[in-house]
Amino acid sequence: MLDFLFDYAALRVIWWVLLGVLLIGFAVTDGFDMGVGALLPFVAGTDTERRVAINTVGPVWEGNQVWFILGGGAIFAAWPALYALSFSGFYLAMFLVLASLILRPVAFKYRSKRPEARWRRNWDMALVVGGAVPALIFGVAVGNTLQGVPFHFTDDLRPIYEGTLLGLLNPLALYCGLASLAMIAMHGAAWLALKAEGPVAERASRLGARLALATAALFAGGGLLVALGLFGGYEVVGTQALDGPSNPLLKAVATAPRAWLGNYGAHPWLVVVPALGIAGALLAALGFRARREGATFLASALGIAGIVATVGVSMFPVILPSSTSPAQSLTVFDASSSESTLRTMLIATVIFLPIVLAYTSWVYTVLWGKVGEDEITGSGSTAY
Repeated sequence: MLDFLFDYAALRVIWWVLLGVLLIGFAVTDGFDMGVGALLPFVAGTDTERRVAINTVGPVWEGNQVWFILGGGAIFAAWPALYALSFSGFYLAMFLVLASLILRPVAFKYRSKRPEARWRRNWDMALVVGGAVPALIFGVAVGNTLQGVPFHFTDDLRPIYEGTLLGLLNPLALYCGLASLAMIAMHGAAWLALKAEGPVAERASRLGARLALATAALFAGGGLLVALGLFGGYEVVGTQALDGPSNPLLKAVATAPRAWLGNYGAHPWLVVVPALGIAGALLAALGFRARREGATFLASALGIAGIVATVGVSMFPVILPSSTSPAQSLTVFDASSSESTLRTMLIATVIFLPIVLAYTSWVYTVLWGKVGEDEITGSGSTAY
């Protein structure tokens, strides 16, 4: 069994799964932080209500953002070619994401330093930007990935990216961005319904039910677009050495309409993954209406897991297709680090990831409880 787990091909698949886990962890944890920020003008009318919403995420947002760093680090260490192409090709988009995320800690720290309404409104808008823009851009990135990214390799494996920022903002990618924004906003509403009290929670529940339905509809609509072949698709043709060298020039990939549905035809049980995305969002909508806060948040998280996992399951083994040179697309089996690197990283992950999860669980347990106006306005309050 251990020999199998440490086989090169198996290590590549394991790290593909772990990358998916890290991305889902980021979307579920930091997702509700961003969702709360994006919803701030819609769920809070007064300064006190806005402080209630902000303080539901204030104590935990920094820890949640670690998942983003872990995901980027995993791509850098386990999939260097993917890191080089995605972070350089999407450089301007990533710059917008990072600039937006940088606004969040500054806004958290500075909005309550002065009492002027204009000062606080400006920092509140920074929180909105810091929540909505990353959610939108991440979805746009996924939409472009599904369509293929314009890149190729030279004979010495030097990657060349040929796209532009405006090229990323195409209709199909913007559709995915809108779906991502709806999903993250739904999750933020579920968190506010769970953690806030009073008018903020009530407004979040009403808005969250609509956002959950929108998420389900947009995700299902995306599946229809894939079925119609509008997103295209890429598939490995012939055979590929699963334990061969990490060289994207040693295999063949062809474009094919509806190729992203191929894995579901070969393994029908995989349909449970997108079904979970739709079912989670619909159950969240029911939970919002029934005021079942805990069940609603869990359903929202399951929906996010299903939606994010659907992208990986649909594309496997391709992880970054090339629209200009399909044969040079990156796959799970030709874009990874060396066998020894993957093995060493896996051992470190097995040791340290449970510690991170245990500490995170302890933090949430200690900080559990609802946030109401009394905690914000009470004497000696240290709220944001």
